[in-house]
Amino acid sequence: MLAGFGGAIGTMMRFGVYTLFKTTNFPFATLLINIAGSLLIGLVLGFALKDIHFENNWKVFLATGVCGGFTTFSAFSLENFQMLQQGKYFLSIIYIIASLIAGIIATWVGYKIATN
Repeated sequence: MLAGFGGAIGTMMRFGVYTLFKTTNFPFATLLINIAGSLLIGLVLGFALKDIHFENNWKVFLATGVCGGFTTFSAFSLENFQMLQQGKYFLSIIYIIASLIAGIIATWVGYKIATN
């Protein structure tokens, strides 16, 4: 139930960000969503490791639910596929690299914030 409620919240948040940042040339909304979700999951991990009283229910709600509903690998994959079909090879490579590097850095930043 907690994962489902969190997923519903994350999905509504993702829709809101798509509505605000929808572009046609570059998928900024998905990039922003996945980086923000990476930051959030880093925070959850950090708080969970730092505080033994951080309830498992919160991890399920936030990490599995909210982050799972908010972030979107399938949209990332589809957008790259579409860019490749349109011959936008350079943009696709930039998107892939930016998503991976920024996502990992954001997770690390969230973890560091939570554990300091």
